[in-house]
Amino acid sequence: MSKRIAIVQSSYIPWKGYFDLIRSVDHFVLFDDMQYTRRDWRSRNRIKSAQGLQWLSVPVEVKGKFHQRICDARIADPDWHGLHWRALHHAYARSRYFERYHDVIETTYAALAGELSLSNVNRRLIEVLCSLMEIDTPMSWSMDLPQREGRTERLVSLCQALEADEYLSGPAARDYLDESLFSAAGVRVVFADYHGYPQYSQEPGVFEHAVSALDLLFRTGPDAPRYMKRMA
Repeated sequence: MSKRIAIVQSSYIPWKGYFDLIRSVDHFVLFDDMQYTRRDWRSRNRIKSAQGLQWLSVPVEVKGKFHQRICDARIADPDWHGLHWRALHHAYARSRYFERYHDVIETTYAALAGELSLSNVNRRLIEVLCSLMEIDTPMSWSMDLPQREGRTERLVSLCQALEADEYLSGPAARDYLDESLFSAAGVRVVFADYHGYPQYSQEPGVFEHAVSALDLLFRTGPDAPRYMKRMA
């Protein structure tokens, strides 16, 4: 029986395409022993309010830590979670389904008080959003699985550790993946296609796909899967 996996770094309240990857595989690996990159989706994302797009950024300690891994990144401001929840409340309080998800999202942010690990914050929020979207794909840390050195070799070894014969990758990886190494290991590579997403009501202003999936949930509620994709 075929088994498909995806291997992606954790992100902060990711966009809908991230969750399409998760729900399109049999197992999802959070690739958090990769190097942390500043000003990236690891620690920030965007929401859309009546005033337009707004960044929510988790403050991370970076001074003197130029080569730290994502799993080693530590949060610098213990009050970040309250600021983010208030921003979400302000942006979406009038959205159709805000009250439906208000309690669970507020409780989740409150529970993150004192959590210093960026990876743990990201995973907890990803798991909560998966639950709200009825996505039950098993999830693992890359750190808990054996892997080899080398950019593509590491991915291949994770596939082998999970006995996968298909690897679903983001489209940007076409530029660096050595598909021959996957082929030699008996693993087929499939690239996700993020084109053709339908729009939903996101007024006022111009529609924007590249925002946190919380935007989709607060605005469309249980209809969210209609505005998502299954990766072939």
